[in-house]
This record gives sequence, C-alpha cells and structure tokens, in this order.
Amino acid sequence: MITTKGDYELDDDRTRVDTDVVWDFMSTEAYWARWRERSDVEAQLAAAWRILGVYEKDSGRMVGYARAISDGVSIAYLADVFVLDAARGNGLGKALVHEMVENGAGARMRWMLHTNDAHGLYAQFGFGVPDGTYLERPSRR
Repeated sequence: MITTKGDYELDDDRTRVDTDVVWDFMSTEAYWARWRERSDVEAQLAAAWRILGVYEKDSGRMVGYARAISDGVSIAYLADVFVLDAARGNGLGKALVHEMVENGAGARMRWMLHTNDAHGLYAQFGFGVPDGTYLERPSRR
C-alpha cells in the first residue's frame, strides 16, 4: 500500500524500511528508545504487526517511521513514531498516525501508546487518558 502526502510516500512495505535510519534515530534522538541495542530494534521491526515508512518521492530516502504490535483483531499498540528533523512541518507525523490507526485492519481496534510529548497530535485520533478498566505493570528498567 502506498499513499502520498505532498512530496512524500507512506508505505507499509517492510522491505523498503531503512534499518540504519530507524537505528540512528532510536539510538540518538528517541527519548523512549536510547536504551535499546540495535538487535532489539531489528527484532522489534521483524516482529511488528505493521510498519509504516515515509519516503521522499524523488530520492526514496526514508524520513519517517511508525510501528504497531497487535493481535490483529481487537487491540493494537502504536510505537516508535518519528519524522526526521529535515522533513518535519509537512504533516507527516499526522499522516503516519492517521494511516496506522484510521486505515486498514487497525481502524476498528482499541489502540494504546505511551508518550511524553505530542499529546495534541494523538488526541486528534481519539487517544486520551485511559478509563478505569486499564491497568499497567511498568517496566523494571
């Protein structure tokens, strides 16, 4: 599946994902992921239910990414959403989240995520404070 957003393409073809771009961002810029080893990031990519990459139309260079894990039926978790600095300001973060949670098999699922920022972005897609039925066991890291 390929959709377009201006000078960019969003594609869920895993073979297009530039693992070096994902690793570079996760290991240097992502406040939520800098503890991961490259092998962790590669394992998460391989096991993901769905991935989306954002690519420049002209060069094919990857400039954004999102990953989801899911049972494929009722529940999904959105993770590792990012857009590289040089491509920000083009609505690509919003396009990534929209494509992931509003289109395809995930459109009817219950979605979860953790974030320290971008609450306004996620609120546009119905994300909010969990109700009283949601419990979580925090990481022991």
